[in-house]
Order: sequence, then C-alpha cells, then structure tokens
Amino acid sequence: MKLSGPLRDFQDRLGHVFTKSELLIRSVTHSSMSSPHRDDNQRLEFLGDRVLGLVMSEALLNADPNAAEGLLAPRFNALVRKETCADVARQIDLGLVLKLGRSEMLTGGRRKEALLADAMEAVIAAVYLDAGFDKARDLVIALWGDRITNVEEDARDPKTALQEFAQGHGMPPPAYVEIARDGPDHAPVFTIEVRLKSGAAEQAQASSKRMAEQSAAKALLARVTGEKT
Repeated sequence: MKLSGPLRDFQDRLGHVFTKSELLIRSVTHSSMSSPHRDDNQRLEFLGDRVLGLVMSEALLNADPNAAEGLLAPRFNALVRKETCADVARQIDLGLVLKLGRSEMLTGGRRKEALLADAMEAVIAAVYLDAGFDKARDLVIALWGDRITNVEEDARDPKTALQEFAQGHGMPPPAYVEIARDGPDHAPVFTIEVRLKSGAAEQAQASSKRMAEQSAAKALLARVTGEKT
C-alpha cells in the first residue's frame, strides 16, 4: 500500500520505515474515520499499551536493580501515562498525520491529548507487528529519551503535595488559572498560574494543561517551602 508524502515524512521522524505500510495507516486512523473498508487504531492502541508497559517495566528494572516495587510503580506510571504518550506524539508531530472524521477535525482533534496518546500507543503496536519486539523496544527507548532517566523527578506529584501544604496551613485548595495559550493548533503551549489564598503564585508553560499545572505547582511548592524554612 502506497504511503502519502506526509506519512513518508512521518516515518523519518519516527525512525522506522514500515515493511507493511497498512499498519502505519491503521495506526493513525481514528475511529471517527473507520468504515467497513477501513480499520481504525483502537485494537492497535490496546496492544501498544501492553508493549509500552513491558518496555518500560524492563527499562526500569535494568536501570535500578535494587529498587523496590513501591519505588518502581510511580516511575512506571509517570512513563506510560496518557500525558507522557501525548507529549511524545507532539515531539514527532503525530497529530499532523492523524486521519480524523469531520467532527473531530472541527473540534481540534489533532491536538487533543487523548487522541494523540492513543495514536502513539497504536504506532508502537504497528512497529511491533511490523518488525518485532526488539525494534519496538529500541524505538520507544529512543523516543522517550531523557524522560526515562529523569523519571524520579516526574514521578512526584507536585499538585497533591501543594494541596496538602495548603490544607495543612488552613487554606482552601490551590486555584489553577489558564493565563494564555500560544502556538499552532497541533503544538499549543499553555501558560498556567497556580495561586494560594495567601497570595503566593507561580506560573509555568508546557505543551499540555496538566503538565503546566504540575510545573507551576512544583515551583510554588518549592517557594513556599523555602519561605517557611
């Protein structure tokens, strides 16, 4: 099956040239475009989620042979969660090649976190089916890159910690406000401000609201904890 120019370019960004091009096409086809003659990526997403989980489990065990399950679990969750998958998808401009129905196109489907995350998992499954587990593992490790070595930092939950700080000091939960949204539709940048009733506030930018909220919460937590000490 012949690939379009954008899909050939995507293969270059992905780092894998498909032998079975129909797998790539299916992996980027959303259910809003499915038909009796066109399969969507839902079954591939199911498989890709499991392949990603196995790759990350193996990587974490190899990286820290002495780590207990209680330490490995939050690191694993940070690496396989939807926000991380969507961030990797943005990194390779996966949204540009998604095949979407009209309704999804009109509602900004190319930048929706859930669609991007599911498609990223489907692409992983497509590589696995096309070239085997070793190739899929190498691809995932390359795409996730520094996220794996920095996972200890990412596994912490600053929003929960900041909320606990606020409650411990007799304040209501922190308020998160979207200050700005910039960039193209397929790669937006969100500016989020988090505020405490005391008046303390911090801002952060990221490619998703959740990531920006986490970064802002981390910055504010560090500041108010520093002020307290």
